[in-house]
This record gives sequence, structure tokens and C-alpha cells, in this order.
Amino acid sequence: QFPGWSMRSDGSIVIATGNDDALGVYACTPYNSYGTAGESRPTRVLLKDPPAFTVRPKEEYFQEVGRELVIPCMAHGDPPPTITWVKLGSAGKNGAQVDANSSLVFRPLIKEQHGVWECMASNQVAHISAATSVHVLGTSPHAVTNVSVLPLLLAANISWEPGFDGGYFQRFSVWYTPLVKHLSRAHHDWVSLSVPAGAQHLLVENLQPDMSYQFSVLAQNKLGSGPFSQIVTSVPRGFPLTTVPPEPPAMTIRIFLSPPQALTANETARGVLLQWEPPGQLSVALSGYALELRQDKGGWEVLDRSIPSTKTQVLVPGLIKDAFYEFRLVAFAGSYISDPSNTVNVSTAGMEVYPSRTQLPELLPQPVLAGVIGGICFLSVAVIFSTVAACIMNRRRAARIQKRRQGRTP
Repeated sequence: QFPGWSMRSDGSIVIATGNDDALGVYACTPYNSYGTAGESRPTRVLLKDPPAFTVRPKEEYFQEVGRELVIPCMAHGDPPPTITWVKLGSAGKNGAQVDANSSLVFRPLIKEQHGVWECMASNQVAHISAATSVHVLGTSPHAVTNVSVLPLLLAANISWEPGFDGGYFQRFSVWYTPLVKHLSRAHHDWVSLSVPAGAQHLLVENLQPDMSYQFSVLAQNKLGSGPFSQIVTSVPRGFPLTTVPPEPPAMTIRIFLSPPQALTANETARGVLLQWEPPGQLSVALSGYALELRQDKGGWEVLDRSIPSTKTQVLVPGLIKDAFYEFRLVAFAGSYISDPSNTVNVSTAGMEVYPSRTQLPELLPQPVLAGVIGGICFLSVAVIFSTVAACIMNRRRAARIQKRRQGRTP
């Protein structure tokens, strides 16, 4: 025997470390007090190498939807391992292909291919795996997960984990409806509540006690809405029957603020004139508007965040010639901000370059404009007064000269 070798009670040989000493042909001979019936058929021991990665995929890949993405994965072993790719949590490869080099190929990349992919290398000795995350950019948001509902007194607290945002800022809204047991009711009337930016939970109040409600969460970004989350059913708690009901909670004001409407753009001699209509639905006083733009499909930037709520048009000078612009408006009331308005496109190809201005002021601030007008009026009065005075002096001088000439005449 060699170090690390042992025999079990059932006759099996245990070789702790496989090396060249273990190579060879083996046979087993069983026996007892009566002798033996002979040895077993011979078996050969061969040393093989388990798979090992020579090229591992990176931990994460980011690529825009519709483009090509290739993720390498290579391994060696004896015998040579077989490499397969799977998407965790999904059946099949969702349209992905594996090329001759065992690389995973997305051509083109689609939204459904977002997620965690695993490369597995297997042979007769062992199997190993390596995982990578594929992030598909430029899509609508993915569904939120782990939606939970905490029933409270006449209310419910909804919480969730956001899905991937598709590469853009995403907003959430909570949808709910009571489960009324009427057979004649064709569908439920769902109510939606906007979630403050950055929050992952929302308190839904003023619910009926001891009535079942269904809840779902919807994610949205600039490209559209993602799928609704799974529906969760919950029953808010009512008042205890053995105690006096507490004072009803103070009524909360729900803010309804729709975006500005009918945004249009018209070219003028001094720039592009943007006109719009105020929001159609608002439950509080409007504070003002903010104007956003982006140039040549770049990122959105805030051009002017202090447009008064009383204005429905603004002049945009300072555009660059032969460029493509997009404009949109948002309305705000206090800390609440509406969704963006419709987007208008402006192309300056072939236009004259407008006067360069870096922001969106009015032609002149009102105090300065008043001072300019007052100065012009004062100057005009002074010119008129000087002209009248000069005329009067000329007439008097002409009269004196005439008298002198008449006095010298005999």
C-alpha cells in the first residue's frame, strides 16, 4: 500500500490522492472460510484532469439593445470539457447562440436577454461554472420584485425591490383595487398613486376595514412602462371591537399634477418660440415650469428652471446652426414634479444663427426696461425743449436786427 490508501469494510479501496502510483489494472478477490470463487474482472485506473477555465467571462457586461454582444468562455481538461450556457431563472437561451469558440453571442441583443448567465464546463471528472450579469441598456424598465404588503389600521404599506431601469431614471406608481364580490362586475376599477422619486415604498391610506384589496407596482422611464409586478392581496385591519375607535386621522391631500399640454415650437427672427397650455389636472397651485433640452440625441439638460406659472410661452435664442434640438416641459407645484410634456423637435439646418445667449432670459428685465424707457422719454423732452428755446432765441435776434436796420434808415 501507499500513503493515503485504505480499504473499507465493504472491500472498496480509497485512494486519497490520485497520482502516478494509482495507475494500473486492479482486480478484487472475495473469500471467506470456505475459500474463494475467483477474482473479479480487471478494471483499469486512468488519471484524468478536471475542467479549468482558460478564459472566464467578466462579472458584468453593459450593452445597448439592438447591438451585438459576445461573451467569451473557454476551458481545458482531460478529456476536453463540454461548455454550455444557461440563463438563470429562464428556460433556454432566449435567442442567444454559442459560436465555435464556446462564446455566448447576442445578435442582436434584446431586452429579454437581460439577467444572469452561467457558463458551465463539464467532463467525466467534474464540472465547473462561472456567472456573468448582462445589462441591456436603452429599454423600458423591468418589473419590480419582492412586492410585500403590510396591513395597517385602515391602510397598507407597500414595499418592493426595483428592477433594472433600462439605463434611464425610473418612476414608480402603486395600483390597487378592492375585491368586491359582485358577479355582475365585469372588471375592477384600479386606482394609481404616484411614488415620490427615489422611494421604494408607499403608504396607501383611507382603505375600508376587513375588505380584501389587490396591489401591484408599475415602473416607468422615458421610454415607456415596464410590466406590472405580481398582484398581492391583503386585508387592512379595522378598529378593535373592544375599544373606542380613535380619532379619525387628518385628511391627507393627494397631489394631482398632469404635465403641460400641447407644446409647440415656431421659428422667429429672434429665436425659437415655444408655446404650451397649462396642465389639465392639478389639485394645488402651480409653482412654475422647467424647460429641458437635449442636442443631437444627447442627454437631457435643464435649460431654465424658473419659468413663472403665469407664462405659456418662452423664447429660446442662442441655438447653434446645423444642429438638432429636442425640447420638453415639466410643471412643478412645491416639491411635486409632473411627468414631461410632449417633445418637440427643432432643426437649425439652413437657419441663420440666432444671437448667442446661454440661457432663457426675457428681452430685458422689467426694472432695466423701465429705466431705458424713462431715459429715452427724458432725452426726447430735453431735445424738444432745446429746439423750442433755440427757435425763440432766433426769432428775438431777428427782431432786434430788424429794429436796428429801421433806426438807421433816414
